[in-house]
Amino acid sequence: MTTVELTPPEAARWAARAGVVLPAERHAAVAAVANHIHGVVAVLRELDFADVPPAAAYRAGQESHDAAV
Repeated sequence: MTTVELTPPEAARWAARAGVVLPAERHAAVAAVANHIHGVVAVLRELDFADVPPAAAYRAGQESHDAAV
């Protein structure tokens, strides 16, 4: 999946659309952080969690401790 990075003007436009006042000197920083977050999420989406049970299946205090210390 290819993506186009968010540009500073687009970051300003999206901030304004969300009702957030974003000073001009912050546009580039916000775009960079958004691009970084998008990259991390993209990597997480590629992970295979097929054999991992959902968090609701975990019961604290019921795990077995069978490892030697």
